[in-house]
Amino acid sequence: MNQAVSEWVRDARRIVLLSGAGMSAESGVPTFRDAQTGLWARFRPEELATEDAFRANPQRVWDWYASRREMIAQVTPNAGHVAVAEFQRRHPGRLTVVTQNVDGLHQRAGSPGVLALHGNIAEDRWLDRARSCCVPENIEAGRPPRCAICGNLRRPAVVWFGEMLPAQVLRQAEEAAAACDLMLVVGTSGVVYPAAGLARATAGRVVVVNPHASELDDAAHAVLRGTAAALLPQLLLGAP
Repeated sequence: MNQAVSEWVRDARRIVLLSGAGMSAESGVPTFRDAQTGLWARFRPEELATEDAFRANPQRVWDWYASRREMIAQVTPNAGHVAVAEFQRRHPGRLTVVTQNVDGLHQRAGSPGVLALHGNIAEDRWLDRARSCCVPENIEAGRPPRCAICGNLRRPAVVWFGEMLPAQVLRQAEEAAAACDLMLVVGTSGVVYPAAGLARATAGRVVVVNPHASELDDAAHAVLRGTAAALLPQLLLGAP
């Protein structure tokens, strides 16, 4: 472990951990663009992860997300997620998790106040603006479920291509990034904005934790080549 980085963690008053798909890879969660199995092998992402795709074929899109939900429900947080949550338990208010992942593994590991930029695949929301009839007791089961009164569909509460990130969550992430002394960028390729922009906007030190080269390596004060599960326990659980 890089001694300087360990000292930065020790001395930082405010830390932001920005995580991407690589954070969950060791839990067995395939990346969103994995084209080896399932519908991803037959359809482009834009045919499954847009509002237009859902409106055109809601059952197909719903079923694909249902299969991902089932898969994610069977995996568990890895040592990296656990180390982050344990650090937060030991140091309340000192570390903020900002994640691009929709798998909810940070939350399941026990991390409080996770800022999930791209939503949570385990949750649903209304496709169109909810009317007075769009209440839980009127949800009719189906693929997808719908309001039994007006027919408004339920959809996965994730950010699809072409959609804006949730404004409040993004604002909180930007504020945390601007105020932090240290940002740990873990398991992200650094190509998806505005998430990647958080690392370039912070005034604090940036440490990239990734077994592979990323687009944010040039913005880093230090690059640690390794996985989240291998390096984060060393980096965080050894901190006073």
